[in-house]
Amino acid sequence: MNIDRLTAFEDAVLAIIMTILVLELKEPDVVSVAGFWDLKLNFFAYALSFFWLGLMWMTHHNNWRLLSQVNNNTVVLTLVLLFFSSLFPYTTKIVAENFYNKTAQVFYGVIIIIISFLNIAISRNLGKINPEAGLGLLYTSADRTVYIDLAIKLIGLILALTVFPPAMMISILIASCVISIDSQLAK
Repeated sequence: MNIDRLTAFEDAVLAIIMTILVLELKEPDVVSVAGFWDLKLNFFAYALSFFWLGLMWMTHHNNWRLLSQVNNNTVVLTLVLLFFSSLFPYTTKIVAENFYNKTAQVFYGVIIIIISFLNIAISRNLGKINPEAGLGLLYTSADRTVYIDLAIKLIGLILALTVFPPAMMISILIASCVISIDSQLAK
């Protein structure tokens, strides 16, 4: 498969997912500052999901420009990644409406962690078939960011399961900031 076709497909699916996210936002009962303030957790869940997906898209875009080829494993892994990504509007709505619920937070976090592992698998697969890309790919075995990212998310998952459910979303926010800062420093 052509790299351009795969990236165009991924771009289209992620754009649709990000658009559906906004359609899932609740409307305030009363259109007022207080009405919108009552929905602050919905807006936080929406913003976190939108920017997390955006960060994933940006890192894929930056990574894939370094490539000369993809293989069937890349296509399959990308399809599985997009499948789990397509659950974002659903999981975001659940967590937004049940912000302090342990099950909602863990469900949201597990989807993010699965996608994170798929990103690692895609990067490692691409690194094998595109050795010229070298360390330019995010999530290579030489990249410390992958371990920091996963550690933060797993700590958030444990805290969400045991003592403080919102720790999952907070950990995703922190991990996203770490990846963003690290990618800016790498430039």
